[in-house]
Amino acid sequence: MIEERSFEFSLRIIKLVKNLKENNEYVFADQLLRSSTSIGANVAEAGAGQSKKDFISKMAIASKEARESR
Repeated sequence: MIEERSFEFSLRIIKLVKNLKENNEYVFADQLLRSSTSIGANVAEAGAGQSKKDFISKMAIASKEARESR
């Protein structure tokens, strides 16, 4: 469920960033794109974690990226 939601969120952000750039709004667009798409990547990595500690670490990174995106 979280993997699907983070993927859908990434797709919405990609559309938003595209719209921002089409309107010459570059100030936060690139960083927003990086931090937002990183959420899904880290959630996916957490699912493939080799240990509980690895899972927690990846999910913590995803949480930090979500806060940055917000």
